[in-house]
Amino acid sequence: MTYQTQVNPSEQSQTNMRILLIEDDLQAAGFLLKGLREAGHVADHASNGDDGLEMGRDGTYDVMVVDRMLPGRNGISVIETWRAEGVRTPVLILSALGEVDDRVTGLRAGGDDYLAKPYAFSELLARVEGLARRVEPEAAATKLQVGDLELDLLARKCTRAGENILLQPREFRLLEYLMKNAGQVVTRTMLLEHVWDYHFDPQTNVIDVHISRLRGKIDKNFDTPLLHTVRGAGYSIREG
Repeated sequence: MTYQTQVNPSEQSQTNMRILLIEDDLQAAGFLLKGLREAGHVADHASNGDDGLEMGRDGTYDVMVVDRMLPGRNGISVIETWRAEGVRTPVLILSALGEVDDRVTGLRAGGDDYLAKPYAFSELLARVEGLARRVEPEAAATKLQVGDLELDLLARKCTRAGENILLQPREFRLLEYLMKNAGQVVTRTMLLEHVWDYHFDPQTNVIDVHISRLRGKIDKNFDTPLLHTVRGAGYSIREG
């Protein structure tokens, strides 16, 4: 591997990126982190697959660089898990395995690019920045769905199993926020801030009242409840 990481001013990126590097070779990681930071990027590091998996789940990275052979969970498994969970951040795979079949395996697992070792840092940097340029902003979702519950944000229409459900404006906004965070626990504080625009606790039961009304509309006449109370934490909308 080439460890020369000095970046010429003319080659320094004009756009700072946040990059996650998952690499168990601490010497190699140190050189890569140094080079990425010299190029003007913010670079975080994980030295094993399990930690890297968790760090990459938050969706705040522009590009993730993943070594294929890692202690614990290997790089291929990490990438497959991200993709199964809906994480779409571009991934550059690093590997000493450079045969065609190895590259195909990595790309089919969800990698966006594959760089075999040894490599020059300048090429790695060019590939990382190239991946970032290829990413186009996703169009905002206009329809949300959890199980057989659907919310059309443009038509302001809610249906479950094809049956129309009439929601009041605040109920619609509450359901929209819950569905945008489907499968996650949404706290009362989050609801106050994002649904009621409160940045303080009004010390009322406004959330309980609206949750009860919403549950009565989307769950009462259906076999499978979708809106769940997570005791001591908040609420979650999900199947099962």
